[in-house]
Amino acid sequence: MCQLLGMNCNVPTDICFSFEGFSARGGKTDHHSDGWGIAFFEGKGCRIFLDAKPSIDSPIADFVRCYPIHSTHVIAHIRKATQGEVALENCHPFRRELWGRYWVFAHNGNLPDFEPPIQGFYQAVGHTDSEKAFCLILETLRQNFPEGKPSLEKLYPVLQRVTERLAAIGVFNYLLSDGEHFFTHCSTNLSYIVRQAPFAAAHLIDQDMTVDFNELTTPSDRVAVIATTPLTDNEVWTPIQPGELLVFQDGLPLKHIFN
Repeated sequence: MCQLLGMNCNVPTDICFSFEGFSARGGKTDHHSDGWGIAFFEGKGCRIFLDAKPSIDSPIADFVRCYPIHSTHVIAHIRKATQGEVALENCHPFRRELWGRYWVFAHNGNLPDFEPPIQGFYQAVGHTDSEKAFCLILETLRQNFPEGKPSLEKLYPVLQRVTERLAAIGVFNYLLSDGEHFFTHCSTNLSYIVRQAPFAAAHLIDQDMTVDFNELTTPSDRVAVIATTPLTDNEVWTPIQPGELLVFQDGLPLKHIFN
């Protein structure tokens, strides 16, 4: 299946270190070689880079690794195709507008025989179960809240219900963000780490590379990194439990709101 990488933080931060290890999984340290993509929120704007080439061979991935784009919400995906051919329109993350904001979605898993009826505002461009699921999620939110984006306390249970419906069909790990809140759902494998003071050095699993975050941060910085499997081998990552829908904001999971 595919690989997911997300970042949520309280100040704009670059993802170069994490992406260095993550992108190696697209054909070097793992066999996910059917395309890749990454999205960066900057205010209400959103930069998105997609390529149907393996990330390890992609000049666009080289650019992302070397260019420190600063963002508070990042979603990246490396694809191993299960539905839909290897093509640009099938590369994640996918982006749509809802309530005057961009929403970005990436999925790891497989929803067998998933063919929702084509109705409503959102339709898939490519041929993946992932994009169809994203369209269904946004259509559900749009129909439940036609007047605009509700509070997080009202939005969360609706998102949870549609997520549970989709997860009942198959494996449905995903990352979803509108640049304000960052949602993660785990079906099988998803973990996160929160980096905050006192910062320390981190060493990548997929590359022999170490960064001392104490030299690159201020004491008030806080960064949450979410990945299908941990990216570093000298830090403690927290597994997200199967069936759990987490919300991250300002680099922290907001578990207390929904317990």
